[in-house]
Amino acid sequence: MAMTDMTEGGSVRAPETDKTLGDSGARRGQSTRRGGGDPAGRGRTTIADGVVEKIAGLAARDVVGVHAMGSGISRTFGAMRERVPGGSSSKSATRGVKAEVGEVQTALDLEIVVDYGVSIADVAKDVRENVIAAVERMTGLEVVEVNIAVSDVKLPDEEEDEPETRLQ
Repeated sequence: MAMTDMTEGGSVRAPETDKTLGDSGARRGQSTRRGGGDPAGRGRTTIADGVVEKIAGLAARDVVGVHAMGSGISRTFGAMRERVPGGSSSKSATRGVKAEVGEVQTALDLEIVVDYGVSIADVAKDVRENVIAAVERMTGLEVVEVNIAVSDVKLPDEEEDEPETRLQ
């Protein structure tokens, strides 16, 4: 921490620049270090629910065996919304994820569709581990719970619920 020396006449001497500053304590364009302690403690950082939802959604999609996020209806509406010019594609990152974010902790609810033939228990465990690691690493929040609802199983011969893109 830089120390500041008082000189005769009430002016301040800044040791790192060795220049005498006026009674105001600083010259124009010259910065002085004010306050004490760790800079990280000088203010507050808040993280929106949507930020945590995006991180969790992307982390869950990375797990092998997760076919999609959200219920069939929400995926269908999301696919239609993405095809509309000016529609938001960021909604797909948060589809199937709900976060409650506090000052230091967060809780998550995820709705997933799994591929047929995978162990649902193993996929759920892997999703929890991946989501917790990503959210805690990126936000610094403690993840207190990750609730997973498996809403569907994607069969190998089943068509996608999302409407096809048609060219005209």
